Amino acid sequence: MIRPAATRKFGEKREAIVHAAAVLINEVGVQATTLAEVARAIGLNATSVTYYFPRKEQLVVAVYDQTLTLMEDIAREALSQADPAARLRHFIAAHVELRKRIRAGERGLTVALSEIRTLDPEVQDPLMAHYLRVVDLVRRFFGEWHDNAERALFSARAHILLEAMMWWPVWSIRYSVLDFARIEERLFDVLAHGLPAQRGRFEPEPLTGGWRTGEDDDATQNEAFLRAATVMINERGYRGASVNRIAESLNVTKGSFYHHHEAKDDLVLACFQQSYDRLSTVQIAGRDIGTDYWKRLSSVLAELVDLQFFDRTPLLRTTALQALDTEHKSGVVTRSNRLARRFAGMLIDGIADGSVRPIDPLVAGQVIMSTVNSAYEARHWAARFEQPEKAIETYLSVMSEGVLAPSR
Repeated sequence: MIRPAATRKFGEKREAIVHAAAVLINEVGVQATTLAEVARAIGLNATSVTYYFPRKEQLVVAVYDQTLTLMEDIAREALSQADPAARLRHFIAAHVELRKRIRAGERGLTVALSEIRTLDPEVQDPLMAHYLRVVDLVRRFFGEWHDNAERALFSARAHILLEAMMWWPVWSIRYSVLDFARIEERLFDVLAHGLPAQRGRFEPEPLTGGWRTGEDDDATQNEAFLRAATVMINERGYRGASVNRIAESLNVTKGSFYHHHEAKDDLVLACFQQSYDRLSTVQIAGRDIGTDYWKRLSSVLAELVDLQFFDRTPLLRTTALQALDTEHKSGVVTRSNRLARRFAGMLIDGIADGSVRPIDPLVAGQVIMSTVNSAYEARHWAARFEQPEKAIETYLSVMSEGVLAPSR
């Protein structure tokens, strides 16, 4: 009779520890989260926490697994709906409702997944396998695929949809909970049906500028550091991209790094600055060509996704945000929001000239940002295409026609 109560008490305490750790990881990142801080957050001593989780890494894995399980449950519930539109609507509604619960005071429900790549392979691999199960569920929202091209299309839709939902907590803070129902409808509209007035239209013009990485290796040492750091942070996360690894990849000393940057955070901020400068330059180049605004916008998107898929120096993933301190993180998010607003401005002009259908440009701008940002993760997917432009067109079909468009 005592055993079930003891088991329940153990489970409740373990869950409280996991929730407290999730809150800390969201606030300060994995590296700064300690067992002692977790214990302090729930009124325990560190020894009590080690009874449940002998090592910090075990607790971190439990936190990530909790979020992935929640994502999987949401995806399964959505998949059980009658058709793709109902599945998409249910999936978005569940994520909006989750954010509403968090706003109401529930803490530790989810954690950003950005630092999974920093974990050792033996614990990272099962978590990545769990995430791929979620991807597979979302991919099936759109039906059964009949060939490799259709599977690739459904994979792109799943990837962009998941990334949009994972970016939503970042920009949702700009809205009142009273506006969430409206945002839910606008998110569904953008993702379901795309952006242009003529559904499926995608005729980007080539853009030229200094944002591409040349084939010759005449970069300065600081530019080389920025390139190596951007790639390594994208691949391994902030914690996995150590100064030693970055220096070794360039065959230079650690001292060379500190000649250019006082601390690693300075390098990350410089990487964000460079990436956002390049993104901004592409936006301006596309904005100023003489054609309708959807063609301008689609030209910008094609160029940015091309950078993410095929350039030697991609844009920095926002996964590095979580490890920055609050002040620096706020500055990076502010710059990101300005870029999203420039996309929104192009959409407004497109609505005015009739090339973009009436959508919420602020919501669509954030979806565009997450779509471009997450394209780096689809590099291996893009490499399977014989024609690079076909990979770009397939990926951006979510923007040009929406995820509910019939596959061709």
